[in-house]
Amino acid sequence: MSGEISFARGAPSLDIIDVEGLQRAAAQALAEDPGGATAYGTAVGYLPLRSWIAERHNVAPEQVIVTNGSMQADALLFERLVGEASEVIVERPTYDRTLLALSQRGARLQAIDLAADGLEIGALEQLLAGGARPALAHVIPNFQNPAGCTLSREKREALLALAERHDFMVFEDDPYAALSFSGEVPPTMLSMAPERVTYASSFSKTVCPGVRVGYLVGSEELIGEITRLATGTYISPNMLAQAIVYRFCAGGALERSIERVRAALAERAKALSEALCEALPELDFNRPEGGYFLWARLPEGLDVEDLHRAAIERGVIFVKGTDFMLEGGERHLRLAYSGVGIEQIRAGVGRLAEAWRSLR
Repeated sequence: MSGEISFARGAPSLDIIDVEGLQRAAAQALAEDPGGATAYGTAVGYLPLRSWIAERHNVAPEQVIVTNGSMQADALLFERLVGEASEVIVERPTYDRTLLALSQRGARLQAIDLAADGLEIGALEQLLAGGARPALAHVIPNFQNPAGCTLSREKREALLALAERHDFMVFEDDPYAALSFSGEVPPTMLSMAPERVTYASSFSKTVCPGVRVGYLVGSEELIGEITRLATGTYISPNMLAQAIVYRFCAGGALERSIERVRAALAERAKALSEALCEALPELDFNRPEGGYFLWARLPEGLDVEDLHRAAIERGVIFVKGTDFMLEGGERHLRLAYSGVGIEQIRAGVGRLAEAWRSLR
């Protein structure tokens, strides 16, 4: 069996990255602003990109900090708002690195299950009525990682009403919003209730992962405090990368890149769904409507740890559901289709089916 096939990592494959557009943006950044692109700068990031992001979200530039990837934005926000024993609402399942970062800070995590239209608001209401006093609710609203679901507009409104009533911040972690296969997504919660929301996103999923450029949008006071934390941590983020991203975005390449990535992901999600239906009809999953991931549930009697081990033996890698939950997930798995072509998808599902049969 030749070659490893990985459904593990949520990153676009090289063939759908606009390398030529990035080359042009890099040349333009160095030609038109060599001093700004190559200098240290300040912790708020490359000022033209900061202003571009602010305009996109209809906020003042002082409400934006541009960071070395969105995970750094997360870390700075958590350092400011989450202390030892702070209660934090998280989705179940949710991104494994978020669980790790919050756990390392000693937060008391309260996990709320997801439905097809996002967070189970009723369960959150019960938790709050029972005396929970969260500092923060972390939500991935669009094409959630790993579950793939999107928080409905009605649930966004309900969550914001609960945040207002119980005085907690909603952290809207939103790197996948632009990657809908069939239409627009609901408005950001930041636009609906800016006083209750801090928003993060990234260019890793729409431009390329290697630029490591993310950002945070919040109140001017909060962003000022986070900027002081960033200054004491690293003085300045990667100004050259941010200058390149700015030229890429301002020149119109971002929208073209989004269309290119979205079209490829839609084709791959369709191929993966069809291959799974044919080869593994017992597998329970929803067809992705956007984003990078397909979330699946095994039938009774199968454990994801056993399937993971059998799949690795056949050169296929995926991420176990247990990685995305505080407890449970033994019958779930996440398949990322962003980094594999159609033929790899079909071959990978074939190997996964072989691993499945070896256990049955």
